[in-house]
Amino acid sequence: MIMTNKKWAVKRITVNLAIQEAEKLEKYCEQTGRPATDVIRELIRSLPVSDGSNDVNR
Repeated sequence: MIMTNKKWAVKRITVNLAIQEAEKLEKYCEQTGRPATDVIRELIRSLPVSDGSNDVNR
C-alpha cells in the first residue's frame, strides 16, 4: 500500500502573538512533543459554540 502525504488545510491563518504568548506556546510544545498546529487546532475544537437556537435576536 502506498501512503501519500496529504495536505488538507482548508484555510490558513496567521496569528499575531505577544512574546509571552509565543514563548508559552513554544514551551508547551517542547514539553509535550506536539507541534503548535496540533495544539492550536485542539484548543479551537474545544471552544464552546452555540448553535444559535437560543439567540434572542432571531
